[in-house]
Amino acid sequence: MKPYGESMSEAPLSTEPSTTTLPSTTIGAGDTAAEVGAIGYGAMSIAGTYGAIADADVITILDATLASGVNLIDTANVYGDGRSEELLGRYLAGRRDDVFLASKVGIVTGGGIGKRGIRGDRAHLHEQIEGTLTRLGTDHLDLYYQHRVDPDIPIEETVGALAELVAAGKVLRIGLSEATGEELRRAHTVHPIAAIQSEWSIVSRDIETYVVPAAAELGVTVVAFSPLSRGLFTEDFTAETVPLGGTRANFPRFQPEHLTANLELAARFRTLAHRIGTTAEALALAWVHDRGQQLGARVVSIPGTRSVAHLHANLEAFQVELTDEIRAEIDTYADQVSGPRAADPNWVSGGREGLI
Repeated sequence: MKPYGESMSEAPLSTEPSTTTLPSTTIGAGDTAAEVGAIGYGAMSIAGTYGAIADADVITILDATLASGVNLIDTANVYGDGRSEELLGRYLAGRRDDVFLASKVGIVTGGGIGKRGIRGDRAHLHEQIEGTLTRLGTDHLDLYYQHRVDPDIPIEETVGALAELVAAGKVLRIGLSEATGEELRRAHTVHPIAAIQSEWSIVSRDIETYVVPAAAELGVTVVAFSPLSRGLFTEDFTAETVPLGGTRANFPRFQPEHLTANLELAARFRTLAHRIGTTAEALALAWVHDRGQQLGARVVSIPGTRSVAHLHANLEAFQVELTDEIRAEIDTYADQVSGPRAADPNWVSGGREGLI
């Protein structure tokens, strides 16, 4: 890395593999503890969520992912209405043991982003696990999340139903996604929660108030999704990128009244990254992991990409050295971003905690 303050006119992405050894972290505890790469792969991208992708390109990006040392793959039954799970099942045939496989349940399709339903009842969870295991071609998941907290079902009841899947051997560890700090604590009294997955990035930091401290106290790993803010903090994101992935356009920060300001913020962030000799991707991910360390939490980030070059740029995060000066500059970004992170604040932890 170039010293802070030394300019770098551009940061071209390369298809050459990262030379960085991927650090590991732990998910689970005791007999269920598993070592995984500190960066995982968010497989929503292979379902066409952010634009069409050919099956051959799915194989290319997954080959590059595993070759780079990434072993945690995160998917969900709702991604592409099962397409992500189906593609992973085909790809992992004969090599299931090479990956730590996580999926999610609980979002009911229909109505679009912000208008879908949530189910955390026992019948739904026990029904949906069968489809997920079939599509993935496996008899168990390493980690199974409740994708969102059902407002009509006590979290204790949902976790109790998930614990039954653990007892049946279909799930090895339980996770929650976008649970509040208080919900996480309540859930953990019913069955150990291995991971809490929430959006966390330089502009989405509400989980630092309650969720991350609870996770650190309980020994729960924080899995950061959208750590690049759905691609905004990457080298080549432009206004033309937004319509390529229909899902992205549903989020407030990518809608016309907010997009111009956020593109300007992203451009300033790229300038900062170039100034210290790295890419926006690497710096944004380096910040998430550094921030987790500051807060005493175990962290896995799960950026999703369809590009081998972006994959390798992501893995360069662990070559970035953050100074107090860089941290201070990045700390201003959350107050500058335009628009909330969620279409419906009640769907995310910070909304229910009164933070967004």
